Amino acid sequence: MAWALDLDGVVWLAETPIPGSAEAIERLGRGGTRVVFITNNSSMTVAQYGAKLGRCGIEAATDDIVTSAQAAATLLEPGSTALVCAGAGVEEALEARGVKTVREGRADTVVVGWHRDFDFDRLAAATTAVLAGARLVGTNDDPTYPAPDGQLPGAGAILAAVARASGATPVVAGKPNEPMVELIRSRVGEVEVMVGDRATTDGLLARRLGARFALVLTGVVDAAGLASVEPAPDLVAGSLAELVAAQQGLA
Repeated sequence: MAWALDLDGVVWLAETPIPGSAEAIERLGRGGTRVVFITNNSSMTVAQYGAKLGRCGIEAATDDIVTSAQAAATLLEPGSTALVCAGAGVEEALEARGVKTVREGRADTVVVGWHRDFDFDRLAAATTAVLAGARLVGTNDDPTYPAPDGQLPGAGAILAAVARASGATPVVAGKPNEPMVELIRSRVGEVEVMVGDRATTDGLLARRLGARFALVLTGVVDAAGLASVEPAPDLVAGSLAELVAAQQGLA
């Protein structure tokens, strides 16, 4: 049995670790619970995520990190061509799938994910490829992602720009959609608890996995917004540290 943890808003906020998260993950491991990390942020490679977790004092095996880039890659056929409007994590996942990646020109699929260097030229390249017949795939459609100073535009904002300009309806791979559900089932197996900060992604994913949804208040949702959260969480805690302490009877 495993606990699945979101990263942004649960373990860290951008480059800032959330206090107590590393210790909570260690306690879960000592208690015999497998901990896996499920992120919709496709910007980094698996090795980069592993290194960032390490800087937070958290050890994670490669197989314990599941990204929306990997989920998106399952939607493409090996040998096909993808125009990448995304970061290094998407490049890595597509190359591992045997997909040829380009940054402009014709392609079978355009894959959009969160990246900081999105600009008009990237929008134009993605739009042109879709208008020429490419399928549009988004790693995820989160409108924002949490940072220490508040919410920043997420991959959904970038995907919306490409969809609006091209008139295409994207296929979305990440939480809580079926490609991510199937990837988690194949890689992780049964999940007992899905810990996240956003009900529309983490909560719905928990329901589709048959897991309990634990909402932590260190990311998108704060205590004032609990009344409008749907689906309603099975567990609520101020942080991952508080959640684990309560579940282990340490609170």
